Amino acid sequence: MAEKVPVYDNHVHMDPAGRNVDALKEFEAAGGTGITLVTLPYRQVRIAKGEDFSRSYDIAFSLAEKARISTELEINIAVGPYPVLILPLSEHYGLEKAEEIMNEGMDEAAKLVAEGKACAIGEIGRPHFDVPKDIWEVSNRILLRGMEHAKELDCPVIIHSESGTTETNRSLASIARTAGLDPGLVVKHSSPPFVTDGETFGVMPSIPASKKNISEALEKGTTRFMLETDYIDDPERPGTVMSITTVPNKIKTLLASGKLSLDDVDRICREIPNSLYHR
Repeated sequence: MAEKVPVYDNHVHMDPAGRNVDALKEFEAAGGTGITLVTLPYRQVRIAKGEDFSRSYDIAFSLAEKARISTELEINIAVGPYPVLILPLSEHYGLEKAEEIMNEGMDEAAKLVAEGKACAIGEIGRPHFDVPKDIWEVSNRILLRGMEHAKELDCPVIIHSESGTTETNRSLASIARTAGLDPGLVVKHSSPPFVTDGETFGVMPSIPASKKNISEALEKGTTRFMLETDYIDDPERPGTVMSITTVPNKIKTLLASGKLSLDDVDRICREIPNSLYHR
């Protein structure tokens, strides 16, 4: 039997109240072989102190275990304090205490990577919308702390931040260098199709798997990127941001049209994820 074509979605969420395992079964049936499971704040856990992050991360581990029992998917887990949490935390406790709580969440994420329970810190970074200068500065300090942990652990960080310009990648690469972290271990979630050295500054792009994005990336002559859906598994918003089957379906279409070769798919969906998450 021919070896299965690798089909990897680099940014998927599961929710205890969502489709979770059923969604991943659908992904697998469509040809999917692996995902990066990324934690989000769960409504089941209110983050009010650093220890609360442990309970939140445990939900991700539990969902991953259910999926491993029910599917043959490769599931790589990323845990970290979601950057937008800095806003409600600062409103409730003040900015100094909020930074402390977020850093405790970052430290716990690093501990779980060190124990082998997770293989990346994420999604961490900065709010994806305009915020006051003090929030921006604190967010960058928390991000630096995460990158310093990643340097010590030799693991990737998955970044949630503003998007749309190459200056974002320049900034992320600069913070990584300050931490001593290889920018190639900085994975820019929801990246535009910025794939050349002059666009990424060494950061690894993870691109939403739309036809337009993939076409633009391929036209630049490189396959140094990953694909993602950012499937959020929200029962109130099914299919947001993209359908769970988007990456398998796009890979099939591009292979059939000749726009992607099997070697290209192997690089995007096996070689690059393996280099990041199997360290």
